[in-house]
Amino acid sequence: MPGRRDCLAALGALGALAALPAWAAAPPPPIRVPPLQMRERRLANGLQVLTLPDRSTATVSVQVWYRVGGKDDPPGRSGFAHLFEHMMFKGSRHMGAATFDRLTEDVGGSNNAFTAEDVTAYFSTVPSNHLERILWAEAERMGSLVIDQANFDSERAVVQEEYRQRVLAGPYGRLFNALPQHGYIAHPYKRPVIGSIEDLNAATLEDVRAFHATFYRPDNATLIVSGDFDQGQLDPWVDRYFTRIARPGTPIPRVTVQEPRRTESSRVQVFGPNVPLPAVALIWQGPRADHRDTAALHVASSLLSGGESSRLNESLVYREQSAQAAGFNTDFNADAGLLMAYAIAAGGREPAQLEQALLREIERLANKPIPDAELEKVRTQVVTGELAGRQTPHGRAQSVGWSVILRNDPRAADRELAELQAVRAADVQRVLKSYVLGRPRVTLDYTEKKA
Repeated sequence: MPGRRDCLAALGALGALAALPAWAAAPPPPIRVPPLQMRERRLANGLQVLTLPDRSTATVSVQVWYRVGGKDDPPGRSGFAHLFEHMMFKGSRHMGAATFDRLTEDVGGSNNAFTAEDVTAYFSTVPSNHLERILWAEAERMGSLVIDQANFDSERAVVQEEYRQRVLAGPYGRLFNALPQHGYIAHPYKRPVIGSIEDLNAATLEDVRAFHATFYRPDNATLIVSGDFDQGQLDPWVDRYFTRIARPGTPIPRVTVQEPRRTESSRVQVFGPNVPLPAVALIWQGPRADHRDTAALHVASSLLSGGESSRLNESLVYREQSAQAAGFNTDFNADAGLLMAYAIAAGGREPAQLEQALLREIERLANKPIPDAELEKVRTQVVTGELAGRQTPHGRAQSVGWSVILRNDPRAADRELAELQAVRAADVQRVLKSYVLGRPRVTLDYTEKKA
């Protein structure tokens, strides 16, 4: 793991590269970042334990990543993994509902969680002298969570209100919520992680208890401890609190659906109330997260929509003024992925015009020479962002957690930096031609629904 001084020096070098004039922007030698210092062990009950020491800080991050996400929601119960993220804060046999806040925020730390397609992760950052009690608390809610009707009803209401705010309140929330539903053909990624009010209403207390028993178990989790700790002290604490949690004898159900290849393009009308201006979204199939092409697609996405000076912003928003917003996103998951371009119209423009403008800029990037200075600036921004995320114990643990979930290898976090730095213009153009140009796509036209 790089020390703070090493990372700051690397960031400074990358920042200097971004300031080079066009004539001096020849590809630089790669920045050599020391690999993360990581120790891995596995308890008898199946819990994977990853530790990343850093004695230069005074804090420690404790994270538990469970291999359960939106794709694992039971049929007719979309949003269930997200609902359970909230349930995990409601207390356990020996811990009250607000205990995590008291153990973290009251000592100057923080705690939170998130749910994605493949994972639900919980994380706390505290001064390092509070490490043991956080380990106890994580083990307590893994093994002794209290699930009752009152807690279930209150958290279901919270998640439903979150759905209203994220999806229903904004004029374009329905559009972005519809992308996975239309982008995937058969995989459970079709169901948005946030779920739906109807499916959440259909859930029962028995459903919730069965979900916890099925997925919240040590052999389906990775414990990551990053920051200021003593390994000789940490190991007995982990053993004391986590080895008592039994490994169930039943197998963990896994999604085995293979996403079929799209063979034909299609067009879909999506409507929403109070949509001030129309929008369009284009969706292509992409690779899974561990594919060798993801780095080049990441750089391509940044060239198209990474910041104010990106190609889509410069062309559609500033120069042509055909869109008030435009972007290109990559969504790489463990089993499959999507590539998506979108534009929200400026006055007087129709979805078909936006579609052609998006395709024109993508084709220009794929077929015309890419200036060395532009590529180097964007590649520098991408790598700098990855390095900046590793400046804290929390950020380093998150990098490792995503590598475990998406690549099934905690040390893939180190390889990703080298892969990004190795991307050249020819790689960017190759992947756009392979996955986007001329490939079957779904086009979503988004307009206001007329009475």
